[in-house]
Amino acid sequence: MKDAGIYIHIPFCRSRCSYCDFATGMYQPALAERYVHSVVKEISNWQEVNTNGPLDTIFFGGGTPSLLSPTQVDSILRAVRSRFELIAGAEITLEINPGDCGTTPTDRLETLSELRRLGINRASFGAQTFDDHELRHLGRTHTSADIQRTFRELREVGFDNINFDLIAGLPGQRLGTWSRNLDQALALRPEHLSLYLLEVHEGTPLADQIRRGQRPKPDDDLAAEMYQVMIERLCAAGYEHYEISNFCRPGFAARHNTKYWTGLPYYGFGCSAHSYDGEFRRWANERDVTRYADAIDCGDSVVVERTVLSESEVRAESVFLGMRMMRGINVQSYQARFGADPREVYRDDLARFREAGLVEFDGELIRLTRDGALLSNEVFAAFV
Repeated sequence: MKDAGIYIHIPFCRSRCSYCDFATGMYQPALAERYVHSVVKEISNWQEVNTNGPLDTIFFGGGTPSLLSPTQVDSILRAVRSRFELIAGAEITLEINPGDCGTTPTDRLETLSELRRLGINRASFGAQTFDDHELRHLGRTHTSADIQRTFRELREVGFDNINFDLIAGLPGQRLGTWSRNLDQALALRPEHLSLYLLEVHEGTPLADQIRRGQRPKPDDDLAAEMYQVMIERLCAAGYEHYEISNFCRPGFAARHNTKYWTGLPYYGFGCSAHSYDGEFRRWANERDVTRYADAIDCGDSVVVERTVLSESEVRAESVFLGMRMMRGINVQSYQARFGADPREVYRDDLARFREAGLVEFDGELIRLTRDGALLSNEVFAAFV
């Protein structure tokens, strides 16, 4: 049986970031308490897959999961452990917003220590940038000093697996600013770095600001240069570029996120959470927090979308998701699973991308080149 992962969506934030299009809303203590009870009930009554595990990853994402109290996090973890088999050494990640978890150093250290005691062994926080001017424009509530302090406090209470998120290609961002971001991130030596190129989603405040001319349109050529710089800098510093946007020190690849790219099962709980059984079925929960909680109270299903993939869709997903991993897809593994050689199944597309220098063959591996990683959306569109 494949080890599965669990994703738990916490949809609350203290403020809305200008670029965000996730299912999030403002934090309200009473609503958060009701929501936690709903998630616990959903987990306890879950019947989507006939299994009690095993699990080797849990990921609290959002939103800002660190807005929950340790007691609330504990109640969710207890529900997971009661419903599923959690293997020893499981990776349990909590997303943390710099500057949260208490107003005084003592409060913050006590909160982080309690989270660590509960079994949270990986912290991931959205630094986004070390530039205070850029942080303000993004609508972030933290400062560069908060990032540094949060990192030190995590280390102090025993976290030895920490991830930063950083965004390149922000409106008005310069190469020098991005290089300084990399300098400050590398000086802290986190175990993992997720470095994304900005995507402007319609319906977000940032998209509206750009349309109105209040913010400059992101420069795609400059973003491409930033992407090349980050690969060179991080690889030179000893980080492994293991996925298009993700880098790690040896042994610290994100085990949970890797499931998304390698076709392993994951089960989502909470509003807007998505699930996959590792074979053909995908499903998604109600996006609205109140409707989600109301459905739980009434004993109704919170699943609002179900998809059964065809054999060809599963094959295509295994290619365009698997090729997000910089090691690429293994021809023999593909043949063992689907009974066909991907070099033949996708001969014309692969030949075109290989000629353009976006894809390369290395023995039994098919993988993106560095240019292919930068233009991955164009490559993957051929397989969707």
